[in-house]
Amino acid sequence: MARPTASGSRHLLPLPGAGKLPVPCQPSQAVNPSLTDRTLMAKKTIPAAPAKSEVAKPAADGEILRQPAEVKYADELAYLAAADTAPRPFTWRLSPRLVRLFILGSRPGDKLEREIRQKFYGDPSVVERAIVTLASDRGLLLIGDPGTGKSWLAELLAAAVSDNSTHVVQGTAGTTEDQIKYSWNVAMVIAAGQSRESMIPSPIMTAMRKGEMGRFEELTRCTSDVQDALISILSEKYISIPELSGGAGIVFARPGFNVIATANSRDRGVNDLSTALKRRFNFVQIPIVTNKKTEKEIVLFRTRELLARNRFEVDVPPALLDILLQTFADMREASAGASSEDQKLESSLSTAEQIGVLEDAVLHGHFFGERQLEAYTLARSLVGTLVRRIPEDVSVLNKFWHAVVEKRGKEQKGEWQPFLQGGKDAMATMT
Repeated sequence: MARPTASGSRHLLPLPGAGKLPVPCQPSQAVNPSLTDRTLMAKKTIPAAPAKSEVAKPAADGEILRQPAEVKYADELAYLAAADTAPRPFTWRLSPRLVRLFILGSRPGDKLEREIRQKFYGDPSVVERAIVTLASDRGLLLIGDPGTGKSWLAELLAAAVSDNSTHVVQGTAGTTEDQIKYSWNVAMVIAAGQSRESMIPSPIMTAMRKGEMGRFEELTRCTSDVQDALISILSEKYISIPELSGGAGIVFARPGFNVIATANSRDRGVNDLSTALKRRFNFVQIPIVTNKKTEKEIVLFRTRELLARNRFEVDVPPALLDILLQTFADMREASAGASSEDQKLESSLSTAEQIGVLEDAVLHGHFFGERQLEAYTLARSLVGTLVRRIPEDVSVLNKFWHAVVEKRGKEQKGEWQPFLQGGKDAMATMT
């Protein structure tokens, strides 16, 4: 019987002569000498089936839709590991100092032979506290508003420490304890009973076995009983398997294992962590970026990385980027001064949403416009990204547009005027 794989496909026994692609059987007229010359000519024009090497050729690294950090920055990690002479905790690939350097980038004073690019923009003390926590006995919980880079920082930390950032559990309302600990391959259990071979380890258990970092995204989206499955993992550093006896009934964590979890501060009150679980985490707050220069660097860095998948470079006119940043800053100010939730957009107005707006506008201009970013398209992308509730968000944004954007358009003119019109046209289609 063929066994289902994780992707849903089935492994089949190879047929004799499977080294080549099967040649399709020709119809009976293939051996009929009465075939006309015209038919033979037509048969010759049928393209040959591709060779197996063409069909099964593995994709190159550049063809992966989204490379994990340890693949994307493999050269930097290899260089830093070779140059690292400082003590390393447990089985870490890099010392804490070079983990910090990998994430925040190198400076001339580091005296390295090559530049290490900055990948996370924020308070260095936040990164340092996160690194120290991972070397301790406590788990790391990165908490902050949506779009502040929590998941990206978690991925970078796991890549630098373990050279593997893919041991990830995505927390949702439907996440179960099995996804944190283990489950069973039902077919193998029926055939041979419960054993280590028929057990399906979770990403967290796999990280424990390898002594690597496990990641838990959106922890507070899970129900409290599922969250509490982490308590014994973080405190005792093992997972019990009651179905198995003897030494096979416990999986112990190897040195180097720890958990990096993330949580949105807006989810407070949805599924609060228990007191017992809170004691096992160090909380590291990721603040919202308020410095315009830093936010500008983040938006450009992440947008260029995302658009590199389409194999074209991004040319963002500084004036348009300033308009985007200023508009978001004005919207945040208006949201902070609102007297009720009805006067606010549902959007968190995060840096990540600015990146999404800019990416959308660049792609639209590249594929359907003049192959360049335009203020009119930027405004339409902004409205399309931020309007989620109709008509509530349209009403809030429309008032903002007439009170703030229209004023800037009259005072500053330039690109503000097509930006103003683009937003009005986009909202007109939603009312």
